[in-house]
Amino acid sequence: MEAFVSAVNDIVWSSALIYLCLGAGLFYSVLTRFAQVRHFKEMCKLLLSSNESSRGISSFQALAVSLSGRVGVGNIAGVAAAIGFGGPGAIFWMWIVAFLGASTAYAESTLGQIYKTEEDGQYRGGPAYYFDRCLQQKWLAILFAVSAIVACGVFLPGVQANAVGNAFTQVFGNGEMVATGFGEVGTYKLVALAVILIVLAFIIFGGIKRIAHFTQFVVPFMALGYIVLALIVVFLNLDKVPGIFSLIISDAFTAQAGFGAAIGWGVKRGIYSNEAGQGTGPHAAAAAEVDHPAQQGLVQAFSVYVDTLFVCTATALMILITKQYNVVGDLPAGQFIVQNVDAATEIGSAAFTQMALFNVFGDFGHAFVGIALFFFAFTTILAYFYIAETNVAYLNRYVKGGIPLVLVKLVIMFMVSYGMVNSSGYIWNIGDIGVGLMAWINIVGILAILFVAKPALMCLRDYEDQKKAGGKITFDPVKLGIKNATFWEERLAKQSTKQSKDAQ
Repeated sequence: MEAFVSAVNDIVWSSALIYLCLGAGLFYSVLTRFAQVRHFKEMCKLLLSSNESSRGISSFQALAVSLSGRVGVGNIAGVAAAIGFGGPGAIFWMWIVAFLGASTAYAESTLGQIYKTEEDGQYRGGPAYYFDRCLQQKWLAILFAVSAIVACGVFLPGVQANAVGNAFTQVFGNGEMVATGFGEVGTYKLVALAVILIVLAFIIFGGIKRIAHFTQFVVPFMALGYIVLALIVVFLNLDKVPGIFSLIISDAFTAQAGFGAAIGWGVKRGIYSNEAGQGTGPHAAAAAEVDHPAQQGLVQAFSVYVDTLFVCTATALMILITKQYNVVGDLPAGQFIVQNVDAATEIGSAAFTQMALFNVFGDFGHAFVGIALFFFAFTTILAYFYIAETNVAYLNRYVKGGIPLVLVKLVIMFMVSYGMVNSSGYIWNIGDIGVGLMAWINIVGILAILFVAKPALMCLRDYEDQKKAGGKITFDPVKLGIKNATFWEERLAKQSTKQSKDAQ
């Protein structure tokens, strides 16, 4: 099974997908005139808006839910894996993916807002909705919805849980070994699993509001704490920082580190971490209460910066400054391009990051990474559930009798348990397949939308014109020639009716 999963992963993550991700980001960056740079100040301003309603969440809460999916294991264990397999140069390609991906995140999240719907008293949207309404290709919408449920409900939760289990083992040891159907598992890992399952069940049975209120507190707090520790490490080693940046940039183009390996691992881990183009961000973006779709698109673009340029860079600097890493590239097992630590250290885990913080902070560093991983991974699992739930809601339009949502919740809890007790490499490959499947469908879809209708670009131009003119920001899809944006059409009609009554 492990060999089969690895083979499928190699097919999904061929060079075609890697360059498609980079190409789509470059394409949208040029067409939006690098909105991710021009509107940076506006992004920060929009974060502070508080438009939460009974049906929708605020922009900041949507950012928190989105970041809970973006800021996770990929930032701690994923960066370590990128360095271990692709060399320090892989970090350079993660930066490139983040910069270009911010424009992709803007486009897909704006589309999520334009074509969202109101169902069961809450806003829902995502790639399935905009493929259906904009492209009017139900087969593509259904294909994405199925892939998202499989990826976020089955493939991806195990990656997060696996990293938490490995972090607890790194901090506390295994404890007494217990025989299970999956082999021997340490009691400490089982205790961590029990805590995750209990809290997870409490929150996911409470819906998007409970998820949003939990993540808006936990994600910023943990991300800030993590970055502060990284800044301390950097401050204590300021003399090494220029050399580290030089190493990252020079290693990105050297044959020794594997030019292909650096690009491949940098892009793969970059997309896994920041999710730009993957199609997950639009689900949270659609749930936000905003005056104009472009506003949430810009907020989601900012989340890519937070994830990769801040948190991932913090991890990379800690690992590289303290030299707590090995590089294997594509060499056979037991051989290293660079070896600084014990050969038995597991690359596909948070071990490099924990060793880096232990090198500076001692046992506190070990424990902090374990705690950070717990919260990062836990909030990511919550985001995965919300994505799976949204796509179940979409499919229930076409499935006779509907898909029981409780089944999705139970499957996610089972996969968390399964991921906790299995090997890292195997679980990471399963997670990569999930990310790759969604990325293939979503990126091809949003490029098709660009050629058919250009709604995200028209939205951006309309928002820029309204900001320049001043006054109240509104969104009229009919005026812009955007079809099937029924939520916004109905909203505008209600506002006009209310204004007419008030005038009388």
